[in-house]
Amino acid sequence: MNSLPPLRQPCPPGTCACRRDELLEEPGADLRILRILRLTRHEEQRLLERLENIRSLADLERLQQRMYEQLGIRLSISPSHNEVRSMRGIAIDFVEQPGLCRKTRQAIPAAIRRGLERQPEIAYRLLDAHDLLRDA
Repeated sequence: MNSLPPLRQPCPPGTCACRRDELLEEPGADLRILRILRLTRHEEQRLLERLENIRSLADLERLQQRMYEQLGIRLSISPSHNEVRSMRGIAIDFVEQPGLCRKTRQAIPAAIRRGLERQPEIAYRLLDAHDLLRDA
C-alpha cells in the first residue's frame, strides 16, 4: 500500500494562488512534484524559527540548499540594485513554483530579515560576498 506523507491543509478558496488542488489531481504527479505540499504548518513554523536563528552566512546558504533539496524552494538572497540602508534593501526572491502558499512566500523573507537584523554581521558578509564593500 502506497500512502502519501501528511500534506499541508488547503488554503481557503480564493485566497491563495498555490494551485494545490491542481497539483494533487495531476495524473503524473509524483512525490518530487508534490514535495512542497509536505510543508505542513508545524514544519513551516520550525523552518521559520531556524531562519530567524541563523548564525552565519554559511548557515543561511546551507538552509537555502536544504530548502531546495527537501521542498524544491529555490530562493535567491542578494542586495537590491538600489542602496542598501536596512534589511529591507536586501532582495529575497523565489523562483516561481506551484504549490508554494502565498503566506509562506511572505513568511520566509520576513524570517530571514529578522535573522539578519539579529545578526547584522551576516548582512555585512552578504554585501561583501557581492563585492559591495570593497571600497570601504
